[in-house]
Amino acid sequence: MVQKFELPKLPYELSDLEPVISAEIMNLHYNKHHKAYVDNLNKALEQLEQAEKNNDVAQMIALQSAIKFNGGGHVNHSIFWTNLAPKKAGGGTPPDGDLTKAIEAEWGSLKDFIEMFNTKTGAIQGSGWGWLGYCKKSKRLKFVTCENQDPLSTKDLIPLLGIDVWEHAYYLQYKNVRADYLKAIWDVVNWKNVAERYANAQKG
Repeated sequence: MVQKFELPKLPYELSDLEPVISAEIMNLHYNKHHKAYVDNLNKALEQLEQAEKNNDVAQMIALQSAIKFNGGGHVNHSIFWTNLAPKKAGGGTPPDGDLTKAIEAEWGSLKDFIEMFNTKTGAIQGSGWGWLGYCKKSKRLKFVTCENQDPLSTKDLIPLLGIDVWEHAYYLQYKNVRADYLKAIWDVVNWKNVAERYANAQKG
Protein backbone atom coordinates (compact mmCIF):
# COMPACT_ATOMS: atom_id res chain seq x y z
CA MET A 1 0.00 0.00 0.00
CA VAL A 2 1.46 3.31 -1.09
CA GLN A 3 2.09 5.95 1.59
CA LYS A 4 -0.39 8.82 1.68
CA PHE A 5 1.03 12.31 2.05
CA GLU A 6 -0.92 14.92 4.00
CA LEU A 7 -1.13 18.70 4.05
CA PRO A 8 1.08 19.80 6.98
CA LYS A 9 -0.47 21.89 9.70
CA LEU A 10 0.45 25.57 9.48
CA PRO A 11 2.46 26.85 12.47
CA TYR A 12 0.32 30.02 12.57
CA GLU A 13 -3.11 31.30 11.55
CA LEU A 14 -3.86 32.31 7.95
CA SER A 15 -4.07 35.98 8.95
CA ASP A 16 -0.91 36.05 11.06
CA LEU A 17 1.44 37.11 8.25
CA GLU A 18 -0.56 40.24 7.48
CA PRO A 19 0.07 42.88 6.23
CA VAL A 20 2.93 41.23 4.30
CA ILE A 21 0.84 38.29 3.08
CA SER A 22 -2.93 38.59 3.29
CA ALA A 23 -5.20 35.95 4.78
CA GLU A 24 -6.88 35.65 1.38
CA ILE A 25 -3.61 34.77 -0.32
CA MET A 26 -2.68 32.36 2.46
CA ASN A 27 -6.03 30.60 2.20
CA LEU A 28 -5.71 30.12 -1.55
CA HIS A 29 -2.03 29.25 -1.42
CA TYR A 30 -2.26 26.76 1.43
CA ASN A 31 -5.77 25.30 1.23
CA LYS A 32 -6.05 25.24 -2.57
CA HIS A 33 -2.62 25.16 -4.22
CA HIS A 34 -0.64 23.17 -1.66
CA LYS A 35 -3.55 20.80 -1.08
CA ALA A 36 -3.75 20.20 -4.84
CA TYR A 37 -0.06 19.24 -4.92
CA VAL A 38 -0.62 16.75 -2.10
CA ASP A 39 -3.76 15.26 -3.68
CA ASN A 40 -2.17 14.96 -7.12
CA LEU A 41 1.02 13.47 -5.66
CA ASN A 42 -0.99 10.78 -3.88
CA LYS A 43 -2.94 10.07 -7.05
CA ALA A 44 0.23 9.76 -9.14
CA LEU A 45 1.85 7.46 -6.57
CA GLU A 46 -1.23 5.20 -6.56
CA GLN A 47 -1.05 5.04 -10.35
CA LEU A 48 2.67 4.26 -10.14
CA GLU A 49 2.01 1.41 -7.72
CA GLN A 50 -0.52 -0.04 -10.13
CA ALA A 51 1.84 0.40 -13.08
CA GLU A 52 4.56 -1.43 -11.15
CA LYS A 53 2.17 -4.32 -10.41
CA ASN A 54 1.35 -4.47 -14.13
CA ASN A 55 5.02 -4.20 -15.15
CA ASP A 56 3.94 -1.23 -17.28
CA VAL A 57 7.29 0.49 -17.77
CA ALA A 58 5.90 3.07 -20.20
CA GLN A 59 3.33 4.21 -17.62
CA MET A 60 5.96 4.26 -14.87
CA ILE A 61 8.07 6.62 -16.98
CA ALA A 62 5.07 8.76 -17.94
CA LEU A 63 4.18 9.31 -14.28
CA GLN A 64 7.62 10.66 -13.29
CA SER A 65 6.89 14.24 -14.38
CA ALA A 66 3.69 14.37 -12.30
CA ILE A 67 5.51 12.94 -9.28
CA LYS A 68 8.36 15.43 -9.65
CA PHE A 69 6.03 18.41 -10.10
CA ASN A 70 3.52 17.62 -7.37
CA GLY A 71 6.09 16.08 -5.04
CA GLY A 72 8.28 19.13 -5.48
CA GLY A 73 5.32 21.40 -4.84
CA HIS A 74 4.59 19.56 -1.60
CA VAL A 75 8.23 19.54 -0.43
CA ASN A 76 8.82 23.19 -1.35
CA HIS A 77 5.69 24.53 0.29
CA SER A 78 6.20 22.44 3.43
CA ILE A 79 9.54 24.23 3.86
CA PHE A 80 8.15 27.63 2.81
CA TRP A 81 5.51 27.74 5.55
CA THR A 82 8.14 27.11 8.25
CA ASN A 83 10.51 29.66 6.67
CA LEU A 84 7.92 32.33 7.54
CA ALA A 85 6.71 33.56 10.91
CA PRO A 86 4.46 36.35 12.20
CA LYS A 87 6.30 39.42 13.45
CA LYS A 88 4.99 38.73 16.96
CA ALA A 89 6.75 35.35 16.80
CA GLY A 90 10.07 36.76 15.62
CA GLY A 91 9.43 37.00 11.89
CA GLY A 92 11.88 39.40 10.28
CA THR A 93 14.31 39.37 13.21
CA PRO A 94 17.81 39.22 11.65
CA PRO A 95 19.84 36.06 12.22
CA ASP A 96 22.96 35.85 14.32
CA GLY A 97 25.63 33.27 15.09
CA ASP A 98 26.99 30.80 12.55
CA LEU A 99 24.38 31.51 9.88
CA THR A 100 25.20 35.22 9.88
CA LYS A 101 28.92 34.49 9.64
CA ALA A 102 28.33 32.13 6.72
CA ILE A 103 26.16 34.68 4.88
CA GLU A 104 28.74 37.40 5.44
CA ALA A 105 31.52 35.11 4.20
CA GLU A 106 29.69 34.58 0.90
CA TRP A 107 27.96 37.92 0.28
CA GLY A 108 29.58 40.48 2.59
CA SER A 109 26.51 41.33 4.64
CA LEU A 110 22.91 40.27 5.22
CA LYS A 111 21.77 43.40 3.35
CA ASP A 112 23.90 42.47 0.32
CA PHE A 113 22.61 38.91 0.45
CA ILE A 114 18.98 40.04 0.44
CA GLU A 115 19.61 42.45 -2.44
CA MET A 116 21.26 39.69 -4.46
CA PHE A 117 18.48 37.23 -3.57
CA ASN A 118 15.73 39.65 -4.60
CA THR A 119 17.45 40.65 -7.85
CA LYS A 120 18.03 37.08 -9.04
CA THR A 121 14.73 35.70 -7.78
CA GLY A 122 12.82 38.63 -9.25
CA ALA A 123 14.38 37.88 -12.63
CA ILE A 124 12.97 34.33 -12.82
CA GLN A 125 11.03 34.00 -16.05
CA GLY A 126 7.60 32.55 -15.38
CA SER A 127 7.20 30.54 -12.19
CA GLY A 128 9.80 29.28 -9.76
CA TRP A 129 11.66 29.68 -6.49
CA GLY A 130 14.70 31.44 -5.09
CA TRP A 131 16.66 29.30 -2.63
CA LEU A 132 19.39 29.59 -0.05
CA GLY A 133 20.90 26.12 0.20
CA TYR A 134 23.82 24.34 1.79
CA CYS A 135 26.35 22.36 -0.23
CA LYS A 136 27.75 19.47 1.79
CA LYS A 137 30.65 18.96 -0.61
CA SER A 138 32.01 22.51 -0.36
CA LYS A 139 30.50 23.17 3.10
CA ARG A 140 29.32 26.55 1.84
CA LEU A 141 26.05 28.39 1.37
CA LYS A 142 24.77 28.66 -2.19
CA PHE A 143 22.03 30.67 -3.87
CA VAL A 144 20.15 29.10 -6.76
CA THR A 145 16.86 29.50 -8.57
CA CYS A 146 14.63 26.57 -9.51
CA GLU A 147 12.01 26.47 -12.23
CA ASN A 148 8.40 25.58 -11.54
CA GLN A 149 8.26 23.26 -8.51
CA ASP A 150 11.66 21.60 -8.95
CA PRO A 151 12.94 20.77 -5.45
CA LEU A 152 16.38 21.92 -4.35
CA SER A 153 17.53 18.30 -4.16
CA THR A 154 17.73 18.43 -7.98
CA LYS A 155 20.65 20.86 -7.47
CA ASP A 156 22.35 18.60 -4.90
CA LEU A 157 21.76 21.19 -2.15
CA ILE A 158 20.05 21.06 1.24
CA PRO A 159 17.22 23.64 1.40
CA LEU A 160 17.47 26.32 4.07
CA LEU A 161 15.26 29.18 2.82
CA GLY A 162 12.94 29.24 -0.16
CA ILE A 163 10.87 32.11 -1.53
CA ASP A 164 7.98 31.23 -3.82
CA VAL A 165 7.56 33.55 -6.82
CA TRP A 166 4.70 31.78 -8.51
CA GLU A 167 2.02 34.41 -9.13
CA HIS A 168 -0.41 32.66 -6.78
CA ALA A 169 1.99 33.56 -3.93
CA TYR A 170 1.52 37.30 -4.32
CA TYR A 171 -0.64 38.45 -7.24
CA LEU A 172 -3.88 39.18 -5.33
CA GLN A 173 -1.98 41.63 -3.14
CA TYR A 174 1.01 42.87 -5.13
CA LYS A 175 -0.45 42.52 -8.66
CA ASN A 176 2.34 42.26 -11.22
CA VAL A 177 4.96 44.00 -9.04
CA ARG A 178 6.96 40.96 -7.92
CA ALA A 179 9.72 43.23 -6.61
CA ASP A 180 7.41 44.72 -3.97
CA TYR A 181 6.48 41.25 -2.73
CA LEU A 182 10.12 40.23 -2.53
CA LYS A 183 11.01 43.40 -0.65
CA ALA A 184 8.19 42.93 1.86
CA ILE A 185 8.52 39.22 2.57
CA TRP A 186 11.75 39.62 4.55
CA ASP A 187 9.65 41.22 7.31
CA VAL A 188 8.21 37.75 8.01
CA VAL A 189 11.18 35.51 7.24
CA ASN A 190 11.72 33.09 10.11
CA TRP A 191 15.49 33.33 10.47
CA LYS A 192 15.39 31.08 13.55
CA ASN A 193 14.04 28.28 11.35
CA VAL A 194 16.65 28.97 8.66
CA ALA A 195 19.43 28.90 11.28
CA GLU A 196 18.14 25.57 12.66
CA ARG A 197 18.09 24.12 9.15
CA TYR A 198 21.66 25.34 8.63
CA ALA A 199 22.84 23.75 11.88
CA ASN A 200 21.16 20.44 11.00
CA ALA A 201 22.59 20.50 7.47
CA GLN A 202 26.08 20.82 8.86
CA LYS A 203 25.56 17.85 11.19
CA GLY A 204 23.93 15.53 8.67
